[in-house]
Amino acid sequence: MAIETGTRAAVVRCPFCARLNRVDLARLADGPKCADCARPLRLDRPIAATEAEFDEVIGGAAVPVLVDFYADWCGPCRMTAPILDDIAHSRAGEVLVLKVDTDRNPALSERFGIRSIPTIIAFRGGSELNRVVGVVPRRQLETLAGLQ
Repeated sequence: MAIETGTRAAVVRCPFCARLNRVDLARLADGPKCADCARPLRLDRPIAATEAEFDEVIGGAAVPVLVDFYADWCGPCRMTAPILDDIAHSRAGEVLVLKVDTDRNPALSERFGIRSIPTIIAFRGGSELNRVVGVVPRRQLETLAGLQ
């Protein structure tokens, strides 16, 4: 799904029905809804991503995408989660924050060479910009995504 020049769009999976939706990030205040089930699409929090839609979501975003490769059992991952929650909330429309469970999506972990978690990778236009491994301060994550 190509992004048109001049738009601030993102493609996200509905957490309720799993349909991919194109969202205009400039109109987040209007409360975007899923085209199928009409439930809210909340982009002010990290969004779970799977192998099935990963490429379309990171390639369909006109803003930087921060992807947190994590696992539920990982202590450092639990320490990083509130930082990413805060970035997603305070920077909604400027950045898209995704979470990839490495236990449930092993092919993505292998594809991106994830050897330690948390690993946070910043993407722009579907391409990797930067990555960081471990617990890092919020400012470093914002810099990673080019938000500073």
